[in-house]
Amino acid sequence: MNLSLSSTFRIIGIVLAVVSMSMIPSIIVSFIYDDSDVYIPFLLTMLISCAIGILLMLLCHRQDLQLKVRDGFLIVTLCWFISAALGAMPFVVTDSIPHFADAFFESCSGFSTTGSTVLAQPELLPKGVLFWRSFTHWIGGMGILIFAIALMPSLGISGQNIAVSEAPGPSLDKVTPKMTDTAKSLYTIYLLFTIVETIMLMSGGMSLYDSLITTFGSVGTGGLSNYSDSIGHFDSTYLRMVVTAFMFLCGVNFNLYYMSMKQGIKVLFKDSEFRVYFMIFAVSSLFIFACLLISGNYSSAGSAMSDSLFQVSSILTTTGFITADYETWPVVCQIVLLMLMFVGGCSSSTGGGLKVIRIIVLFKLIRRGIATRLHPNVVESVKLNGENLSTDTVSAIVSHTFLYIVMVFFGAFIISFENADLATCFSSVITCIGNVGPGFGAVGAVDNFGWMSDLSLYTLSVYMLAGRLELYTLFIILTPRFWNPNR
Repeated sequence: MNLSLSSTFRIIGIVLAVVSMSMIPSIIVSFIYDDSDVYIPFLLTMLISCAIGILLMLLCHRQDLQLKVRDGFLIVTLCWFISAALGAMPFVVTDSIPHFADAFFESCSGFSTTGSTVLAQPELLPKGVLFWRSFTHWIGGMGILIFAIALMPSLGISGQNIAVSEAPGPSLDKVTPKMTDTAKSLYTIYLLFTIVETIMLMSGGMSLYDSLITTFGSVGTGGLSNYSDSIGHFDSTYLRMVVTAFMFLCGVNFNLYYMSMKQGIKVLFKDSEFRVYFMIFAVSSLFIFACLLISGNYSSAGSAMSDSLFQVSSILTTTGFITADYETWPVVCQIVLLMLMFVGGCSSSTGGGLKVIRIIVLFKLIRRGIATRLHPNVVESVKLNGENLSTDTVSAIVSHTFLYIVMVFFGAFIISFENADLATCFSSVITCIGNVGPGFGAVGAVDNFGWMSDLSLYTLSVYMLAGRLELYTLFIILTPRFWNPNR
């Protein structure tokens, strides 16, 4: 089979241990709120899964040669699905979400930073369970395995091929010579954003508990809230603007932040992806703001601007927080939000969707196609930030986009067996594969996915993880060629 199975199971063991230990803050929260029905089964789950992880590490202590790209794809896919299954266990053992299909969906939504939910009233769940539900955003935002690589420099195994398969975008550039140092640098920035936003939210009147949960959702661009009315629960313009700002910031390529610290803020504005990302955000916000005022949906310009900025930032970055029921807005505003669901955040950010960089390249291809038809003899290359993109890169972007669209239609076909309306069928798939959260119709801003059958929930769970893994990471291991030892 030509796979480094010993190293594969060893890394799976490391990830199991990391995810298990990540339950400790939630157990502490349960203990603080004196909920023994939660922290005791939570603790047992953590100890058992951690023991399994350590056992795998000990049994597979032999280190194989440097991992190949093929190993990276298998490791990443297995680790994400195993982590999601493990993440569902606290919901089941505490009887908070007793049905496994529902619990697995909620866990996938958390780790993939999607924010879709089966819960109509999340505030009824125990505090510790809600904390775990949102903390999975923070773990999944920068990536489970990037997290492991950052914490485990003594792996003795090359992390580059794992990181490339794990990266939340078309590519993960090394900002430092070593992959371990790169992972640490990115997580340092990630942690800094977390601390700053938490402090700013608390200064606006939020409790520490609410601040942490909101921060996990916005920094990880996940969007799961501990209230059924999401951020709309907090009637504060200041709090909404803080969350809006951090959602936008975390939709930016994190590599740019590292480079900005080294070379100055000008690096951000020199990057073509960031400029287009900012332009999409600004133009969409102003357009929706104008439509809301003209339509008479809002009597106050301040409220209209606040909600338009918030919802555009939330949908564009695929966070999924809500301050208003956008399905009551003019249809043209809903169409804009639907388009933003496809676009998503920047490459190597915590956002989902197709990514802004792919949209840029696709439009450049369209422009080149028009030019070559007008002037057949002209040879025009596709450039990004002044550099020519290779044919392989352009081909990969086009094929990924086509696969993305095919997946949307195939998923909508499966969901159609629920006998739901067209908007529900398509938007439920679009929002899951794009890791957005809320959709339209029966899965809209004020609705949830709890009414769906197990088949639909498992399908959408796979779609959430596939979207988080950039589709090909999952599909590659499903091909016969991957398992052919002669290839």
